[in-house]
Amino acid sequence: MSKDRLIQSIALVANCVTILGLLLVILQLRQNRSLMRAQVRHELATTIVDLLNSSAGNSQLAGVLRRAGRGEQLTEDEQLQFQLRSNALLRYWEDVHYQYRLGLYDEVEYERQKAAWKATFVNSVGFVHYWSQVRTLYSPRFASEIDGLQPPEPVKQPALSPSMKEPN
Repeated sequence: MSKDRLIQSIALVANCVTILGLLLVILQLRQNRSLMRAQVRHELATTIVDLLNSSAGNSQLAGVLRRAGRGEQLTEDEQLQFQLRSNALLRYWEDVHYQYRLGLYDEVEYERQKAAWKATFVNSVGFVHYWSQVRTLYSPRFASEIDGLQPPEPVKQPALSPSMKEPN
């Protein structure tokens, strides 16, 4: 075997090993992506369960959410509680939207999420009103997505507590 033939054989083996190494890196990246998707899904599920449990385990908060949803009058403290809870829910939704855009949330799950979001707007006058007040605080892409879920008919404004009404 000539020296040139030996060098060509070594180069061929080195190239094959390099290609094999690249294939292993690609496989590892795919596995990491799957693991990351599972982790994101778990974290999002945990977040919403915690948020829902906070309402289920607190009858006072559940009452505030129910009354705000109907557009009933809330005290200033209740209004603040409703706004904080609504903001937490919207930030969760914005995170789901962001994770979806990154490809870490699949299409079927995201469509189910949007259906739940739409149901929230349909069933809560107070939430619709709150969104109209804070929508500019969220990313434009998310705000556009949420605006598309709004109920088609006009929603009556929720009643303000006497201390929140404008003076005569």
